[in-house]
Amino acid sequence: MEHGDFGPDILTLIDEEGAEHEFEVLDRLEEGDQQYLALVPTVDPEDALDEADELVVLKVVEDGGEEYLEPIDDEDEFSRIADIFMARLEEDYEFIDEDAN
Repeated sequence: MEHGDFGPDILTLIDEEGAEHEFEVLDRLEEGDQQYLALVPTVDPEDALDEADELVVLKVVEDGGEEYLEPIDDEDEFSRIADIFMARLEEDYEFIDEDAN
């Protein structure tokens, strides 16, 4: 995925404990009236060789005119959306099936 002159799209998300986490947006998907994002945590370049990035798939939810990101609770919906993202991103990224062991 090329980012042009603007660089990667970085989001800072705040968890329930108030801790900030940075993610790079790899892809966006609209299916029907729902939007989804595929993210990977940003890592310190020194740690990049020690850790494999985990693909994070979140749903965009609107509440009171504000947009929020939240996990996909429905297992079938999550599997369907994750499979779409993995197919779209497999040319640029290598995915490891942790269940294959």
